[in-house]
Amino acid sequence: MPKRLTDDQVRAYRSDGFVHPVRVLAAAEAADYRRRFEVYERRNGGWYDLSKGQKLYLLQTWVAELAGHAAVLDAVEDVLGPDIMVWGTSLFVKEARDSAFVSWHQDSTYWGLSKPDVVTAWIALSPATRASGCMKMIPGSHAWDQIPHRDTFDERNLLTRGQEIEVEVDEGAAAFLELRPGEASLHNIRTVHGSEPNRAGDRRIGVAVRYIAPHVRQVSAEGDSAWLVRGQDRFGNFIPETPPKRDMDEAARAEHARIMALRQDVLYKDIKGKPARL
Repeated sequence: MPKRLTDDQVRAYRSDGFVHPVRVLAAAEAADYRRRFEVYERRNGGWYDLSKGQKLYLLQTWVAELAGHAAVLDAVEDVLGPDIMVWGTSLFVKEARDSAFVSWHQDSTYWGLSKPDVVTAWIALSPATRASGCMKMIPGSHAWDQIPHRDTFDERNLLTRGQEIEVEVDEGAAAFLELRPGEASLHNIRTVHGSEPNRAGDRRIGVAVRYIAPHVRQVSAEGDSAWLVRGQDRFGNFIPETPPKRDMDEAARAEHARIMALRQDVLYKDIKGKPARL
């Protein structure tokens, strides 16, 4: 029996490559996480500066709490299995009436992971509506092979390399994943997805947590790491991580810097003159 999802939601994930909405936080919890995010943002000069929030759970206790939240893990377990590791996080913040967007892409393109047993939980801390630029996905595209992508490095694109798929997408087939604060969507690493600019009057704030099964390996670099949040790691493919006991702990900052240098080499593999910021 599923722990958090219904049987129909599990079937939807298997057939479509995504499922939404999944209630994982009460509205008051979501509001508190938003408050803590915005405190972090004010104190550290903006959300972008620490690599778009990648591996932020190693620096900020609120992100570690969110990534390890029992309700989120229950939903992930329903589609990934009982052994779960956190491989990364990303912040996706679109300011009100901003032109920032996410192009059509597959997450699997540059991550260097050996198998598609990878699930992203995208957790809304503010309303994600069609007006504010919620995610849009192509149902069933998780069953496609890896599609060639081209890099644009468009400054308006929230993706690392501004990557976009090199085939035409039927926009009419897209499903729009609207979420209220505290709701999440789950999607497979191969699912083709993107999002449009925020035309609404509030920021659109989402925390994407990347969960992997422990048998997945990093094939593009040595020394990758992950945090075991549920079950067992019987494979030892990743250096174990430990979240900090307090925000911006000095030892955690040093380890985060080491990991991000490795992660940059993975994400920008085969690119000459890697950008200074992820």
